[in-house]
Amino acid sequence: MGLVYFLIWSERSKGGKPITANELVAMMNADTAVLVDVRPASEFQSGHIHGAINIPHNKVDGRIGELEKSRSKILVMADHMGQHAGSAGRKFSKEGYNVRRLSGGMGEWQAQSMPVVRD
Repeated sequence: MGLVYFLIWSERSKGGKPITANELVAMMNADTAVLVDVRPASEFQSGHIHGAINIPHNKVDGRIGELEKSRSKILVMADHMGQHAGSAGRKFSKEGYNVRRLSGGMGEWQAQSMPVVRD
């Protein structure tokens, strides 16, 4: 029983369960997820996943309310390699959002030759 609690705590402490690029595509196609890209705006503009919302990790605290209308969906956090997605995810999770993390971030997304759009 203690192991189960530890595993649940461990995943929550990381800011959500990791999901693969293919899982993200399926979730977004089914309209069950919102992708939150927490990289700086300049990185987001140079290439991001279609449909992503940019909320830089250092601005999450002041912008959490922007996603209130998406509360019924899963929020998927993405950054470059995973260094900020967890901390951003923890903040959203504390506010009651259902959070996941894109495993490997944009680095892994691009390594799999998944599409990006540029602003």
